[in-house]
Amino acid sequence: MNKIEITNNAQEHIASVLKKDSASYFRITVLGGGCAGFQYKFDFEKQKNTDDILIKEEKINVVIDETSLGLIQNSKIDYVHELIGSSFKITNPQASSSCGCGTSFSI
Repeated sequence: MNKIEITNNAQEHIASVLKKDSASYFRITVLGGGCAGFQYKFDFEKQKNTDDILIKEEKINVVIDETSLGLIQNSKIDYVHELIGSSFKITNPQASSSCGCGTSFSI
């Protein structure tokens, strides 16, 4: 079973944005590019695609394509408040390295 852990902080932030944007789903995508090879992309959407995998969390519904899920399975997604601002923080056990800003990684 593919698993992504989304912390309570992240779910609460996502749920508030979904409500504000009148969206239904939090989309996670892994794209080629970024300073380390792959980069994370997060969107808020009203619809899911027919080929999306739906992950139902306690407070939110997440959609992700199969390729992206393979690249981030067993990852932990958190939402953190730091001096430089608030952002999602991804802990990906498959990443061999990541960039300093934490938005891209390599395998």
